[in-house]
Amino acid sequence: MAIAQPDIPAPALEMRGVGKSFGNVKALSNVDITAGVAEIHAIVGDNGAGKSTTLKIMCGIFRPDQGQLRLGGKSVEIRDASAAHHLGISVVHQDLALVECLDIATNMALGAIPRRGRFRLDRRRMETEAAKVLDDLKIRVGSVRTQIGLLSGGERQIVAIARAVRMDLPIMLLDEPTAALGVRETAHVGEILGELRQQGKAVICISHDMDFVFRNSDSITVMRLGRSVATRRTKDTSRDEIIGLITGAIQGDTASSDPTFA
Repeated sequence: MAIAQPDIPAPALEMRGVGKSFGNVKALSNVDITAGVAEIHAIVGDNGAGKSTTLKIMCGIFRPDQGQLRLGGKSVEIRDASAAHHLGISVVHQDLALVECLDIATNMALGAIPRRGRFRLDRRRMETEAAKVLDDLKIRVGSVRTQIGLLSGGERQIVAIARAVRMDLPIMLLDEPTAALGVRETAHVGEILGELRQQGKAVICISHDMDFVFRNSDSITVMRLGRSVATRRTKDTSRDEIIGLITGAIQGDTASSDPTFA
């Protein structure tokens, strides 16, 4: 009698053989990344390795010249940032994309501002929703009426992450989420990402912070010179191996494409 096998969900996001050029400059070549459901997937590499370009393709800012993107096992074409949002992708860019002259509540609601009727802004609801998200995430940044320009760099980073969490989408992309943070704030971001993983969300995170990567990620893709050279389960690798893959001291995997997509 055959034993029924449990259903394995399709990966949340896949890139296969993705390439991107800007004029005569080849930024990406044959990039393969697979991020699973309920997983924190780190992308690491030296400056110029192609990490940010890869993330911008995932969220629709750039369109690939070749290769394939899949969400939940289905091939997709992400034409722009709006399409990425509708497909279930939220993103926190390194520049945060916050409006300094607006307050915390308004920044957190940008793109989905609650209204009364057709034209009137529902200010009370906007502030209540922002305060609830911040409270749920145990974020303390003062009043939600505080202007973003009055916050520290670390507080702005946390607000940008909270805004992405508020969207409640199945995939979250983060570009260097701990770059402006101290030790305590970095640990807090790790806790937030862990909660998202428990909720079944896929988190894809670019980071130079190896301590953060090894403490929080489930898997790591290493990029070098515009290519994905290896992917490792975090628990099965070491800092020395990952650094060797980043620098080229370790060559990486020879097979870079999945025969499923051949």
